[in-house]
Amino acid sequence: MYFSMFHHNSSYERNLTEGSLFKGIFLYGLPLIFSNLLQVLFNISDVAVVGRFAGSQALGSVGSTTQLLFLFTGLLMGLGGGVNVIVAYYIGAKSKKDLDDAIHSSFIVSMIIGFILLLFGFALAKPVLTLIKTKPELLDGAVIYFKIYMLGMPGVALFNFGNAVLSAAGDTKRPLYYLSFAGIINIILNLFFVIVCRLSCAGVAIASIISQYVSAVLVMIPLIRGRGLGDVKFSFSKLRLNREKTIRILKIGIPAGMQNAIFAVANTFIQVGINSFDAVMVAGTAAGANLDNIIYSAMNGFYVACATFIGQNYGAGNKKRILHSMIISNLFAFSLGAFLSITMYIFGPQCLSLFTSDPEVIHAGMLRFSIMFFSYPVASFMDNTIAANRGLGKTSVPTIIVLLGSCLFRILWIYTIFKWIGTIQSLFLLYIFSWAITALAEMIYFIKTYRKI
Repeated sequence: MYFSMFHHNSSYERNLTEGSLFKGIFLYGLPLIFSNLLQVLFNISDVAVVGRFAGSQALGSVGSTTQLLFLFTGLLMGLGGGVNVIVAYYIGAKSKKDLDDAIHSSFIVSMIIGFILLLFGFALAKPVLTLIKTKPELLDGAVIYFKIYMLGMPGVALFNFGNAVLSAAGDTKRPLYYLSFAGIINIILNLFFVIVCRLSCAGVAIASIISQYVSAVLVMIPLIRGRGLGDVKFSFSKLRLNREKTIRILKIGIPAGMQNAIFAVANTFIQVGINSFDAVMVAGTAAGANLDNIIYSAMNGFYVACATFIGQNYGAGNKKRILHSMIISNLFAFSLGAFLSITMYIFGPQCLSLFTSDPEVIHAGMLRFSIMFFSYPVASFMDNTIAANRGLGKTSVPTIIVLLGSCLFRILWIYTIFKWIGTIQSLFLLYIFSWAITALAEMIYFIKTYRKI
């Protein structure tokens, strides 16, 4: 099924500058939602397998790296977002030379950053995990898992590049097929390395990086073949850095990546707060965070749709469709977030039992989720508006807003309100307040930018 996709001759390119936005955004976003969920399942299967077959200590070790891993993968996701917007813009503007330059410059930038992150992550694993107060009994397992996972960073960079280019052309289906295939490999290898080889934390990390490289290779095949993608085609012979396009990619991609990194840094402070509780609470919140990731990643499909639709319509000069794309994407993201949050809250104990059989750990996970389940729909107003600003090529000011509204605000909350009340619920309440404040500022900036078009 997966490999037949490479030989299909029908067109995968979609024109996002005409037709029903309501239907278009929904059909475009749906495969992205499933793609994002599969990427989360990579990590969830790691946590579930070690939790069930290697014990709660291994679960805590892998869970302790979650925010730090997002610091690295979030940079690559942000860079992919920048690539997506620029490629979508040139597709909308119907400029083949600019499109070629953007695609090949993006590839080089993505690979360089992927290897830089590999080196940094590998070298700084133990010092940083120690700095964020990872429990001593969890530290060795966390360091092993993190270091091995870092070896997959070039693969993550390559997949995010390929996924960004295909999505910009309107093709969100094939990345989903490739991730499905890689995800099945990941789960099989997880079980093999942990149960048969008894490799615990190292085993799930090895399984993850193998599956990441599989998905990276698969996503490049249609780009190299170039069938059914209009002017979108990748060729090694055209690899060179175009100065103007590289600067544009970095101007959008780096701040977008930094937004993700800022969230990760702020969340690392939250992890320090979590680490001040006992090991049961650390394990419970690590398990609960996986449920958060499912909701956040699903909603993210509509944020990518928002940025891509706005990017193509901005390139084509369709001002009215820009605003409508933003409103419709937000409506979909909010509705999806509310539905998943309520469902997850109702079936929370059953979901958490995937990661642990310890009733105390399940109870700790539900304490987290009792706050988070009504917080996530609010996040749509912030994240969707950030995506809309990115679609218009604006990321510097939105990044400063995120820095103040999410990072600085959260740190202040931890050292004031959380320190004063001291409960786990008071720690997690900071999410909804920081998201609401940041959303308001991002919306004001979007309205100002939109009026100037």
